Amino acid sequence: MTISRRQLIRRGMAAGAAVCGSPILRAQSAPSDARTVRMAGGNISNFDPYTTTSYTTVDHGLAIYDTLFALDSNLAPQPQMVGKWGISDDKTTYTFELRDGLGFHDGSPVTAADCVASIRRWFETSGGQLVKARAKDVSKKDDKTFTITLREPLELLVDQMAESVDYLLFVMREKDADRPPTEAVKTHFGSGPYKFNQDLFRPGARIVYDPNEKYVPRKEPPSGLAGGKIVRIDRVIKEAISEQTAVSALEAGEIDFVALPPANLLPVIESNSNLVLEDLHKSGDDYLLRMNWLHKPFDNVKARQAVLHLIDQEAFLRVINPDSRYNRPIISLFGANTPYTRDTSTGWYKKGGDSEKAKQLFREAGYSGEKVVILQPTDWLPGSNLAQLLAATLSKIGINAELAPSSWAGLSARRSKKNAVEDGGWNIYITSVSDLSCGYPLSSAWMSMNGEYYGWPKNDEYETLRAQWANVTFEERKTLASKMQQIWWDTASSVFLGQSIQPIARRKTLTGLISFPALLPLWNMQKS
Repeated sequence: MTISRRQLIRRGMAAGAAVCGSPILRAQSAPSDARTVRMAGGNISNFDPYTTTSYTTVDHGLAIYDTLFALDSNLAPQPQMVGKWGISDDKTTYTFELRDGLGFHDGSPVTAADCVASIRRWFETSGGQLVKARAKDVSKKDDKTFTITLREPLELLVDQMAESVDYLLFVMREKDADRPPTEAVKTHFGSGPYKFNQDLFRPGARIVYDPNEKYVPRKEPPSGLAGGKIVRIDRVIKEAISEQTAVSALEAGEIDFVALPPANLLPVIESNSNLVLEDLHKSGDDYLLRMNWLHKPFDNVKARQAVLHLIDQEAFLRVINPDSRYNRPIISLFGANTPYTRDTSTGWYKKGGDSEKAKQLFREAGYSGEKVVILQPTDWLPGSNLAQLLAATLSKIGINAELAPSSWAGLSARRSKKNAVEDGGWNIYITSVSDLSCGYPLSSAWMSMNGEYYGWPKNDEYETLRAQWANVTFEERKTLASKMQQIWWDTASSVFLGQSIQPIARRKTLTGLISFPALLPLWNMQKS
């Protein structure tokens, strides 16, 4: 009998699951195995969603915290914890009243004081800075009511409270929120639909969520991050296992969901009648690299421009997914498919890259062989492969590139350091953002150039233009977007590697998952 390559792969995965999947994933199983959802992805180093833009941390926040407002499936803001709200005639005072039934996991009620403290903490993130600049006061009126008073009208206030994708406005207990975002919250008491199971938590290995039996959902049907957050299962277990092992376990029925199935195994998953590939996010993942502006060589704009000219997006996309149907290049700061996608200042884009131009620019930057450290996330396969290709591409033109492998959790910790390379710092790291976020320059932290986000790019002219975004019409924003993009590419703040669609993989028995760009809400799903 002839055995195909696909059959060999599938047999190998099944064998791997038999050896390593079951003992890991069945440990301390849920009260009802039939109502337990097991997922790949239990490695989070930072659980405080105000201190990082990592989507794994934001997903954790969605599970245990709640928000005042939330975007629905049409990306329109809807009240969530807020029961009703109003605005004064002069449009400078907003009054919000909490809905009934809100309580934290420790048994204490959610009060206006908790909301005020959380809003003030959110003000210190990129998502809240616009509102902070206009805010005159945020204060408690009574236990269920609070107000935001502005120095001048801001029609986007509620939108900003709902749509800050990188830094959602999660409501924490006052004693947790009453600290700067630089000081991470260590407790896990929110008021959301799930509770964090501290007893079953294994750092770096397993995260367990149980239903919050006292949570009172809204009456509207679920829609995006808004509406009724109804928990229909008994437990969620997230295990930190490799993507390859995760697919093996998925086929063997040991887990129910894999967020990032490897591209080379997508055909295998498609051929399994028990599994489903699904584009839950409905917005491509835009891959980009960020350079550290604080240290050589990328403190020099010429060196950053060299990398911009060097990148061959099609080559980089092939290591994410060799199937070109999933890929497309990005030459706009505003993504591949947002209302503000522009072709301004794209002369640097050349199919196949331009290595000679890159060499010239590195020479003009005065590059003299200093080490260029690239952070490599070994537990994120696309990011790991991209980092390796980037190191090889830089080496080919004479750059002393060196990989620094670690988990994504380790990368997240290291990228926050401003130290020199020889003191634990870095030069380049690779990440991905939702294409949706490219249309929100006020709330997407990576689109700032105020010297405060990883890589610490700073350009006052760009920031002046970005600040105008809240005050102009839709048509005026298109013109503004062209001006912002001109500066972005001239200074090479970040370099796009292209866009790839990333489907999730699930067993057919797992249904009801919420579709939303980049994020993965855990409510509404169920097992049949």
